[in-house]
Amino acid sequence: MLACLPRLRRYARALLAGDAAAADDLVQDTLERAWQKLASWQRSDDMRPWLFGIMHNLHVDQRRRPALDTVELDESESHQLAAPPLEHGVLRDLESALRLLAPEQSEVLLLVVLEEMRYEEVAVTLNIPLGTVMSRLSRARERLRMLVDGKDERPATPLKVVK
Repeated sequence: MLACLPRLRRYARALLAGDAAAADDLVQDTLERAWQKLASWQRSDDMRPWLFGIMHNLHVDQRRRPALDTVELDESESHQLAAPPLEHGVLRDLESALRLLAPEQSEVLLLVVLEEMRYEEVAVTLNIPLGTVMSRLSRARERLRMLVDGKDERPATPLKVVK
């Protein structure tokens, strides 16, 4: 479990757009849940996909929770917190482009590219079919390419689940 810690932290930070405090909280929650559910881990299996699956489920649960009440800032303070404007609509860095991907696409992309997981491991981790992993990855790469080239500035739209 401890050997997976650096990868869990790296993935959590990428998933949460560099918010170190939130990423550390997610890793801590993941390890706590894993410790509680250690009996459900098959010792013959690699622990990494199991841990990433726990992290994924916790992250999805956190995204589904209603947002906390917020307090409006003074107009004089808001200009300090605004993101810098983009020149000519072109995204300046990859991190900004990743934020514009749908969460389902960025999760798959990060697991494959950043964590170097095989498609089968990603499918197990996210509890989705292998074909879904491949199509989300393909769409994520294409959209990322368009974003970096400045050809697409649409906000991310999460996938709609049909029941």
